[in-house]
Amino acid sequence: MANDEPTPGLPFEQPIYELEARIHRLRKDADAADGERAAELQEEIRQLRRELTGTIERCYASLTPWQTVQVARHKDRPHTTDYLTLVFDEFVELHGDRNFGDDRAILSGFARIDQYKVMVIGHEKGRTYKERNACYFGCAHPEGYRKAMAKMRMAAKYGLPVICMIDTPGAYPGIGAEERGQAWVIAENMHEMSQLTTPIICIVIGEGGSGGALGIGVGDRVGILQHSYYSVISPEGCAGILWKSGEFAENAADALRFTSKDLFEFGIVDDVIEEPAGGAHRDPHQMAIRLKQYLTRTLREVTESPLESLLDQRYEKFRRMGQFLEVEN
Repeated sequence: MANDEPTPGLPFEQPIYELEARIHRLRKDADAADGERAAELQEEIRQLRRELTGTIERCYASLTPWQTVQVARHKDRPHTTDYLTLVFDEFVELHGDRNFGDDRAILSGFARIDQYKVMVIGHEKGRTYKERNACYFGCAHPEGYRKAMAKMRMAAKYGLPVICMIDTPGAYPGIGAEERGQAWVIAENMHEMSQLTTPIICIVIGEGGSGGALGIGVGDRVGILQHSYYSVISPEGCAGILWKSGEFAENAADALRFTSKDLFEFGIVDDVIEEPAGGAHRDPHQMAIRLKQYLTRTLREVTESPLESLLDQRYEKFRRMGQFLEVEN
């Protein structure tokens, strides 16, 4: 999480961190000063704070696609575990796929949000190296997706809406995962989610990478945080295929059209949830408030709709994606 003392940030954020460093130094000086000098320093701090607000707004008003990727991967960006604490109440985690093991890259469990009892499922990347290693940096194995589907079936059995929080660079690409049916289980999840007899809300909270995201990404409403991305492949992977080098990741990001604005225009996502100034990592609590407001409003809409109508709309929504035109030369 972001803290009070300035720390080195992303390359394009350097003007922001320089101003924060100046404010931090002046605040120390003001605490040590007294009388007229203290008043002068406080006035200078107020002016710099106004300048800081403007600088943050300018930096984030026109992010490039590659800068959006950097923000989505920011080390302080809130994860699923953070939102479980800030948005939901009474979370009870459920473990295991009842087949192979418990994949820590996907969390699942019962929770409450306002008056709604729900099933929450989400990718988890971890914070410390130990946590990230245990979570495979958010890259789930087949058992993670099987765990997710088992809990979704349980939710449907008890009439609970499902909320999926997506934050992964992609499904785990190792040999063991492939041997245990990685591609098959993702396809199976997509098929079963399209027919699951309970409302489903999916939110991309950070990275939405390829099949790893789609494995828990089929829903009645698909939302995305403003500075997240949702893509068929990572920029580095795309650059490796098209340009034969990861050095062209920025070019790939421009070509992939995966920012929240593009995705909304293409009809891939239903809603873009605005982030606080400077991104979710600068004010996780405010981001949590906005996410909770979106979820409660959307839960009210989907739970009041007839289930048969929801299922028809869910199916048609995803069938419409990927339409294209053929032009004869």
